[in-house]
Amino acid sequence: MISDQSSGVLVHHAEEADIPAIVALNNLYAPDGLTLMRSEAFVTSHLQDYQVVRSDDGQVIGQVALDEYSPSLVELVSLAVAPDTQGRGLGQVLISAAEHLARERNFPEIFAISLAEPLFLRMGYAESTILKYPEKIARYRSISRSELSIGRKFCFRKPL
Repeated sequence: MISDQSSGVLVHHAEEADIPAIVALNNLYAPDGLTLMRSEAFVTSHLQDYQVVRSDDGQVIGQVALDEYSPSLVELVSLAVAPDTQGRGLGQVLISAAEHLARERNFPEIFAISLAEPLFLRMGYAESTILKYPEKIARYRSISRSELSIGRKFCFRKPL
């Protein structure tokens, strides 16, 4: 568990019981291209990479995950915050938690593909290009060629 000192928000490693909520929250944003669709099988196989924020009643209200490509390359993925809890800084807390986990796993940098340009710039990320990450391009091609043509998304990177 990670505690964000400034906000008092607790970030937990996801548990098996969180899987349906993680899938539902993630896929809420997929039709608009803000996240990629995730299945229960995907989340289950990456459960150790997911971190969540829960409401007082235990519901998942925010999430983030790491997607490892190699021992030196990791992507921040599945960043999502429930609509009724947005604007409270949970996205920043979750990004920080993902960075913390990536540092623990000794990754030299982290990257993200997102429409949330101001958020990532505020968090110290620099704009980059997907061309720097051929592994990501290959992964997009295996999921959907249309993901490569979405021009509104930005690529960000941050040394850890």
